[in-house]
Amino acid sequence: MRKHNKLFASVALALGFTLSLSAHAADKPLKAVGITVGSLGNPYFVTISKGAEAKAKQINPNARVTAVSSDYDMNKQFTQIDNFISAHVDVILLNAVDPKAIEPAVKKAKAAGIVVIAVDVAAAGADATVQTNNVQAGELACDFMAKKLNGKGNVVIENGPQVSAVIDRVKGCKAELAKSPGIKVLSDDQDGKGSREGGMNAMQGYLTRFPKLDGVFAINDPQAIGTDLAAKQLHRGNIVITSVDGAPDIESALKTDTMIQASASQDPWSMAQQAVSVGYDMMNGKKPANTMILMPSTLVTRENVGSYKGWSSPR
Repeated sequence: MRKHNKLFASVALALGFTLSLSAHAADKPLKAVGITVGSLGNPYFVTISKGAEAKAKQINPNARVTAVSSDYDMNKQFTQIDNFISAHVDVILLNAVDPKAIEPAVKKAKAAGIVVIAVDVAAAGADATVQTNNVQAGELACDFMAKKLNGKGNVVIENGPQVSAVIDRVKGCKAELAKSPGIKVLSDDQDGKGSREGGMNAMQGYLTRFPKLDGVFAINDPQAIGTDLAAKQLHRGNIVITSVDGAPDIESALKTDTMIQASASQDPWSMAQQAVSVGYDMMNGKKPANTMILMPSTLVTRENVGSYKGWSSPR
């Protein structure tokens, strides 16, 4: 009987110890978050930073949040992650310059006990990824373009930096355009660099090469705006331009005299909030049911832009 009592006491002690550990783990505070994004010159990434900061402060009003811009420089991003490790942050939100090459830095951060959440694009080795359903976004934008062109015409897919988000958008776009045999894709490999200037340069090249161009799918809104400007400068019209982002600039463009007809929206604020929540849960031992969290995209057009709750809407 004594043996049974001892065994019971040992089990109870072990369980109690486990329970106390769990309770302690659940109370682990969020003290610091580090964020590294492609460019803080892009309103999209500014919104991600602000959304993440708001969520971190909601969890802990004294949480330190540091957001930095990698400027699409791999070495710079490696250094930034090293700095976050030295600063003992709890969670890193990572918008990877190169989804595969970043892996050694991700492993180093995880070895230091930091939770790494990939945001907007995938990153090898990250604990979880929160991003827009980019395949769906590409499908929405290019389905709209195909319908506007009545299933026939010459179009280009204005590509961008080869991160997972861009690759997925192009994949979705191609799948939709393939449903219309009357649509001919003249180019799909030009890098508009994700910027207005890059989009303008790419479009100038297209318009020089192609005397007849009916539609352009740009992988993001800055490129779409540059594309529209280039067409106007070269006095070319009747081109249906679609893109992905649903950015504040595109809201204005859809309400004014541009050739931009639609943009498949993202919600960087909600994406960042979700990423911080997932990171906080994971540092307390709670894993999400799925480590790839896809946020749905909706199409913003001239018809519905008035009711669109954009990036800058109060949350």
